[in-house]
Amino acid sequence: MTTTEKPIQARRFLVRGRVQGVGFRWFVEREAHILGIAGWVRNNHDGSVEVLAQGTRDQLSGLHSRLREGPRAARVDAVEVSEAQPIAGLSSFRIEGAW
Repeated sequence: MTTTEKPIQARRFLVRGRVQGVGFRWFVEREAHILGIAGWVRNNHDGSVEVLAQGTRDQLSGLHSRLREGPRAARVDAVEVSEAQPIAGLSSFRIEGAW
């Protein structure tokens, strides 16, 4: 690893509040593309939105702050963050379970 390369990290974000039915997953997908983050976002049955994100610490920090804001129609009450294992070969960001 050269000095210019930053280590890739992964985080799991669990976003609670009014975050389903307000375009939250599309918001997350757009922000992830802007930040250059790989991973996925999905709605959970309990009304939360789950995000698995992989990138540098700075990229993940940027996404975390965007998740706390959310799109205009959303109300974010909490964002839980936990460490995750980076997934080899994960290079794009997608919405899971979107119809």
